Amino acid sequence: MRKWIEAMRLRTLPVSVAGVLAGCGCAVWQDGFSLFPALLCLLFALSAQIASNFGNEYYDFKNGVDRKGREGFRRGVTEGDISPHMMKYATFFMLGLAAVIGCLLLLYGSFWLVLVGGIILLFALAYSAGPYPLSHHGLGDITVVIFFGVIPVTFTCYLQTGGWGQLPVLLTTSVAIGLLAANVLIVNNYRDKEDDEAVGKHTTVVLFGRKAMSLVYLFSGILAMAIMTPLWMQMPLWALFVPLVFLLLHLFTWRRMSSSRGAALNPLLGRTALNLLTFTLLLLALFIFC
Repeated sequence: MRKWIEAMRLRTLPVSVAGVLAGCGCAVWQDGFSLFPALLCLLFALSAQIASNFGNEYYDFKNGVDRKGREGFRRGVTEGDISPHMMKYATFFMLGLAAVIGCLLLLYGSFWLVLVGGIILLFALAYSAGPYPLSHHGLGDITVVIFFGVIPVTFTCYLQTGGWGQLPVLLTTSVAIGLLAANVLIVNNYRDKEDDEAVGKHTTVVLFGRKAMSLVYLFSGILAMAIMTPLWMQMPLWALFVPLVFLLLHLFTWRRMSSSRGAALNPLLGRTALNLLTFTLLLLALFIFC
């Protein structure tokens, strides 16, 4: 059981939780919060991410881009802890579970949402699988912005409110969450640069180097707070403590990241995800009480 839990990559799951919580906050802002569809959105997001994490282990092993003794978290399939067949079955089981949960969400939205759900599940696999795996060609970062930011925030809100009210706040919040989620991937790829280079996996850190992507990490956090100006302008002045608290946490994590290498980056990956979750919880509190 411990091996399977490790394969789920629990330190990265706050990324899925954050997108749904931010969407719930936007729904609260519009006086449209609804508990049951919110819970379904959370379960769907977690199932899809776990499926993607399982698929990443299986397909990276199958494509020969994982090596034993890598600096990152232990890969169960590569290290022989989990058989490839079992990981493949687990991947499609989680995809199926996400599909069932997605069908339940049709109770709160139109039938065209089937297309949205299908695209989400397709890209959960396409991140590591298929003839052109996105994570192998420098497209992982933009994929995370869209599928862990824009889509979960906007559609979690839509499924509760039934509309697209407060669109500037909704869109800027979704992009901000996506940028912060992408920073989790940057830390992951920052750590794995040499391993990825050795097997021809072209992440953005491999393509542009650690120094450039360290600056991208830094400015993504700053930009995320800046683009949420439409929201900050509607909040009381004291609400600015939320972006200020996040920026302090962000700068501290960035300084440690830029001077760390190898396995020392593993805690900072979790810290980056926790920074995102902390910001989202504070943001949710603002939506509730302001």
